[in-house]
Amino acid sequence: MSNDQLHSLDEKISALIELCAAMKQENQLLRASQHNWQSERQQLIENNRKAKAHLESVLSRLRAMEQSQST
Repeated sequence: MSNDQLHSLDEKISALIELCAAMKQENQLLRASQHNWQSERQQLIENNRKAKAHLESVLSRLRAMEQSQST
């Protein structure tokens, strides 16, 4: 292999190493972001469940009040 070919190969390997490091960092950021979105989603699901239960309770009380007033 000539000196120019070795130099070219060395540059390509260095570029691949840099790309690999950048992709690894991006992957870590994406995984952290995914974890945050999943946590937020679970919190929203729980808030939705609580709100639904509260609304059902309010509706039940309103129906009970309506029935007691109509009798």
